[in-house]
Amino acid sequence: MSELTLGLMYGVATLVVMFSGMPIAFALGIVAVSFMYFFMPASSLDTVTQNVYEEMASITLLSIPLFILKGAAIGKSPAGKDLYSAIHTWLHKVPGGLGIANVFACALFAAMAGSSPATCSAIGSAGIPEMRRRGYSPGFAAGIIAAGGTLGILLPPSITMILYAVAAEQSLGRLFLAGIGPGVLLVGLFSGYAVYRARKEYRLAHAAFLNNGTASAYLEVEHFTLAQKVEMLPRVLPFIVLLLGVMVALYGGYATPSETAGLGAMLALVLIAIVYGIWKPRDLAPILSSTIKESSMLLLIIGMSLLYSYVMSYLHISQSAAQWVVAMALSKWVLLSVILLMVIVFGFFLPPVSIILMTAPIILPPLKAAGFDLIWFGVVMTIVMEMGLIHPPVGLNIFVIKNIAPDIPLKDVIVGVMPFVGLMFVAVILLCVFPGIATELPAMLMGAK
Repeated sequence: MSELTLGLMYGVATLVVMFSGMPIAFALGIVAVSFMYFFMPASSLDTVTQNVYEEMASITLLSIPLFILKGAAIGKSPAGKDLYSAIHTWLHKVPGGLGIANVFACALFAAMAGSSPATCSAIGSAGIPEMRRRGYSPGFAAGIIAAGGTLGILLPPSITMILYAVAAEQSLGRLFLAGIGPGVLLVGLFSGYAVYRARKEYRLAHAAFLNNGTASAYLEVEHFTLAQKVEMLPRVLPFIVLLLGVMVALYGGYATPSETAGLGAMLALVLIAIVYGIWKPRDLAPILSSTIKESSMLLLIIGMSLLYSYVMSYLHISQSAAQWVVAMALSKWVLLSVILLMVIVFGFFLPPVSIILMTAPIILPPLKAAGFDLIWFGVVMTIVMEMGLIHPPVGLNIFVIKNIAPDIPLKDVIVGVMPFVGLMFVAVILLCVFPGIATELPAMLMGAK
């Protein structure tokens, strides 16, 4: 049987099983094992567990449960609400300051949690009601949180980037550093849109008041004294200490990524114990339970995805597909465009974890042959996968928003996130024109060592 026929069968079988509604981990595992049974030596089935173990025996992957524990410790405490309140107190006079406060809170929380859904849930549960109470339209409020939550897979420590580093065999430290510049760029773009949209809604509210006397909460003016602002600072200080502690340990060369993950988890647990008094077993139980459930689910997906990729490689499907792409002799940027379009389409149906591990063996060799920096591409691919998190039909963050704000119609949520999808596209264009946004900081800091 030709490799083309085998590859088509593999792809069709994967789509059929996935669209049956089966969980992704089991779908990938069933397809992989089935093809091992029919097209690989019989002895290969005896080594399934060994193959999965060997593929996952990476010290880098060890950091995933620890980063999840760190995020759960922050997400299951009042930390997100406190962080949001403190930032809002200082930015309330800026036009659209409430929206900017949510973007900043999402960015800071993402840098501690490394998870997009956790960021959405923690900041959105406090931010969306506050924005709506102050007159923000439901779609706008939902869009800011859904888009801000996507920063969780771009800003370090990103679980998605950990998996990309493993799949692409790239330095995790360089990849984390490369995500900082684009992350700041997206925060700036999101904040700029928040200012523009808030001013527009303010003008409409003011016009409605002049025409028919309808007073919107948008027109109310809040005042915070300097004493109140200073009082809020201690709420942010522990998070700054946590963030700086992890960054200094990782980029100062004092700890490996896995050791840094452990340090971050311990610092987060100490923080919530001191600040919020969460230290008793009954208080820690939800945090540990959430960590175990999310880690088990994610690592099962990773293990089955790696087995899926192993079978593709053994049957020469990934190598043949990569050679076919190279043989098309596409220009450098056309090749990149085709690959990113494919990632966008996959993002409609699959989470970033599966996209990375399923596509890496196929897309990375042609990109490397075309002369692309795989660290830079990892950042660009991450932003494109961010679009999938808020793009219908299966944008994960959209459903997280529906869970924390069920009274907002799904249509309004989708309309609210679409401008942010456009801003992410702008960010990708800027990274293509100015690749130094992602590459100069890693080169500068790593070169200094």
